[in-house]
Amino acid sequence: MTVVVEKFFALLRIALSSSGEGLSVFPVCSEKEWLELQNIATKQNSLGLTFKGISRLPAEKRPPLGLLHQWACEAELIKGHNAMLNREAARLTDLFVAQGRHTAILKGPANARLYPDPYSRQGGDIDIWVSGGRDKVIGLLGQLGLDYVRDPKIIEAKHHVRLARSSQECDVEVHFSPVSKSRNPFVCSRLLHYLEDEIKNTERVPEGFYVPSLRFALVMQLSHIQKHFLHNGIGLRQLTDYFVLLQHSTQEDRDEVASQLVRLGLARTCAALMWALWHVFGLEHDRMLCKPDKMRGKWLLEDVLAGGNFGFYSKKGELGFLRGWIWKRWRSIRFFAFDPVETAWNEFYYWKWFFRSIVSRIKLRRLSLKGLHG
Repeated sequence: MTVVVEKFFALLRIALSSSGEGLSVFPVCSEKEWLELQNIATKQNSLGLTFKGISRLPAEKRPPLGLLHQWACEAELIKGHNAMLNREAARLTDLFVAQGRHTAILKGPANARLYPDPYSRQGGDIDIWVSGGRDKVIGLLGQLGLDYVRDPKIIEAKHHVRLARSSQECDVEVHFSPVSKSRNPFVCSRLLHYLEDEIKNTERVPEGFYVPSLRFALVMQLSHIQKHFLHNGIGLRQLTDYFVLLQHSTQEDRDEVASQLVRLGLARTCAALMWALWHVFGLEHDRMLCKPDKMRGKWLLEDVLAGGNFGFYSKKGELGFLRGWIWKRWRSIRFFAFDPVETAWNEFYYWKWFFRSIVSRIKLRRLSLKGLHG
């Protein structure tokens, strides 16, 4: 890790500390270093959170005035976006509850409300789980006049649909399953059973929507991190969310989740995550779910820093379609050393999809379907 990256971590720790711990030891940065810090924050969708840290610094340690104003404007936009997400999540909750459905907001606004400053988390879309199963939920969307996106080039996800943007203020995914299925069939049913049972334990929060239990969030979001890390990449925002969840969890929550890691196929990723959270945020050992794995943790963190949010800044985007496809296959081969079982199942399902998609490619008279090469 470079000196600037370590300063970035220090800024995050200041932002997340209730007492402003670390202020006295944060060094004076040059203008060049502040520009690098802003670039990292942009790649990691952490501009709002880092500004929270900056606002706690004494005047002599803050960025140059022009850069500070720019950062402040970004933070204000993020604050407004969070307020809109909360309004929309509450509106959708009321809409579905009025139809007799149980709901829960997954990730996003549900995580943001746990931050020391709930408006500092850089939000994206809304993920809302609605009870009833796929067919009933899609039928309900039709009754409510909520159209969802249909694209012949995209194989429809089996656990959610994305609402057409004209229906609401932001992107919304309506989930009829609490998590996308694991590629490993030997743990998939156990994971779904655990989450489907645990999501029954929801509570309505002052923001106006329902949130699932901390146990559900810890398992579901660990599965989410594992899936994206092994596929395209994960970002520091998801790691920050997990740190915040652990800070709010009880010992009973952590003991319960820790007891499920092996049977749910999450043990290796969890061990890597615990080390990364210790290195970045100083996660205490008594709040860890398992013993940290330094080798896998460094691998996870280096990939996060190189790829940015969900791997958006990875090399794949610079290589074009064919070379990008080769890079992705090589990346997958490399990940056998991280988690051979999950990686093997990922590759099996990729090639299964690849050969099944030949019919679609023939219909569209295209050699490839861009965006679908996994």
